[in-house]
Amino acid sequence: MAEDMLHVMGWHNGDKEYSPFSEAEMSRRQGDIRTWMAENDVDAALFTSYHCINYYSGWLYCQFGRRYGMIVTQDRALTVSAGIDGGQPWRRSFGDNITYTDWRRDNFYRAVRQNLPGVRRLGIEFDHVSLDFRRQLGEALPGVEFVDVGQPSMWMRTIKSEEERRLIREGARVCDVGGAAVAEAVRAGVPEHEVAIASTNAMIREIARSFPYVELMDTWTWFQSGINTDGAHNPVTNRVVQSGDILSLNCFPMIFGYYTALERTMFCDHVDDASLDIWEKNVAVHRRGLELIRPGAKCNEIAAELNEMYRQWDLLQYRSFGYGHSFGVLCHYYGREAGVELREDIDTELKPGMVVSMEPMVMIPNGNPGAGGYREHDILIVTEDGAENITKFPFGPEHNVIRN
Repeated sequence: MAEDMLHVMGWHNGDKEYSPFSEAEMSRRQGDIRTWMAENDVDAALFTSYHCINYYSGWLYCQFGRRYGMIVTQDRALTVSAGIDGGQPWRRSFGDNITYTDWRRDNFYRAVRQNLPGVRRLGIEFDHVSLDFRRQLGEALPGVEFVDVGQPSMWMRTIKSEEERRLIREGARVCDVGGAAVAEAVRAGVPEHEVAIASTNAMIREIARSFPYVELMDTWTWFQSGINTDGAHNPVTNRVVQSGDILSLNCFPMIFGYYTALERTMFCDHVDDASLDIWEKNVAVHRRGLELIRPGAKCNEIAAELNEMYRQWDLLQYRSFGYGHSFGVLCHYYGREAGVELREDIDTELKPGMVVSMEPMVMIPNGNPGAGGYREHDILIVTEDGAENITKFPFGPEHNVIRN
């Protein structure tokens, strides 16, 4: 036992810290997993992804090459963290926490094995566990049958509670703060990165002002100009904005692991006729898409109707991705609720409590009239009889030709 304590220990340094979610909310989430376990004869679940550990515990880990986990049984929930994190995982976790030291390669698996005695069927995230990770789990837990918990958890997360919707509304409000900072900073002669810095700093300060104790991490801005607008996820560069440039505003505050977004097409100083025509058509698709988001609508049917609008203008060939996606615990480097994406191959029916974006985009290749990427993005909460648009920053040519 003494030898084991050198490898796995309780490192409960300090008290539990502020969470935007109540004890009842976190108990509900863990209770949903326990219900699924009971119905499927699963003894325990071992979560390993950023999004699931954050969703069920409130703690967001920093991987840096180490393993992290969260164990849920019928009577216990605990996160598994590395010694390098100190007591922070304990303070942020709803439930218990154990710490393993990482001077031996197998100590994560030792911690997992010690806390899963007698388990016969274990839920793991098939979409997150690599082949190598799966092999190591099998060696640490011989004779245990692995069952997928990733897909069931994803469907549970797609319906947002009232507390989640409240936090997402706050995120949308912070997005608007970032958007205003972009509009203030843009002018010919200013490089992309300076505009992005102004937006990110404004959002971080607003998050810090709005919550009593929050980890300020991962909020970011992608601000693109000219040819850099052709991809929705193109990184910020030091390209200098020029008069007449097409611009793409992308603000992403991260609050307790929850992602929100504001994306807008803009132009610096003026917009030429060819660009204005494409922009107005994309705005028309966006407006129609906002009308289509309602309970009972199917993701693929929304995509099909909006495709017809692009097709009549011969722009469908320039569409570059789906029309929207689910929101919640996700980020640009982790998480996705893939069952709720507004694409032709997803037939999910929208339900009250889901939170989705509408974000049509077309990309006109360089050298053509109106070249660049055009995209508008709003966040909507599906209600019992429609949808609530929680994005307030205006879109379209009448608002976003920026003349500073």
